[in-house]
Amino acid sequence: MATKQRGRPRSFDRETALEQAIRTFWENGYEGTSVSDLTRVMGIGAPSLYAAFGDKRTLFDEVVVRYGATHGAFGVRAFEEEPTARAAVSRMLHEAAAEFTDPGHPRGCLVITAATNCTTPEVEEALRERRNANVTDIESRIRAAVAAGELPDGTEPAALARYTAAVFQGMSQQARDGATREDLEAVADLAMTAWPQTRSAADAAPASAADM
Repeated sequence: MATKQRGRPRSFDRETALEQAIRTFWENGYEGTSVSDLTRVMGIGAPSLYAAFGDKRTLFDEVVVRYGATHGAFGVRAFEEEPTARAAVSRMLHEAAAEFTDPGHPRGCLVITAATNCTTPEVEEALRERRNANVTDIESRIRAAVAAGELPDGTEPAALARYTAAVFQGMSQQARDGATREDLEAVADLAMTAWPQTRSAADAAPASAADM
């Protein structure tokens, strides 16, 4: 009688499994996602998850990095490719309106959503540091714009950067609450009216009656 051969462990595509994990954390947040949720959507058992990705926290760290390099990369691209701080922020907010409402994946921003009701101190702190780093990057770009004469000397880089981040984060929650792309594009347009005029635009503005 032939001996029945043991089946080989089921293999899986790591990249596909990671994308499923991204979408699950994105939809449910960190605390709202369980290991059983992850194994179900990733199509693997808990032993395979731990072997391939480590524990839930380690997997989440990889998820955040991958999200930042894929779905969430539009902000970095805007700042790398646009010639002015104003153009970069405008592009970032308008692309956020499209990305946050894209029907092909969960709404909003994973980094912002994952922090909602998070009670794990290490995760909460890591997400806070990431968000604050983004604010710092925006502030640095604004300071450079002021130094280059692109923005007026009276511009307050820290306040303007914090304002921009608040709009971005609010757009994420609005998307989760059902706002459309058009709704959020209108928010982006309105947000940009709070930005100071560029130096060239201010110089080109017609003189007022008081100046004549």
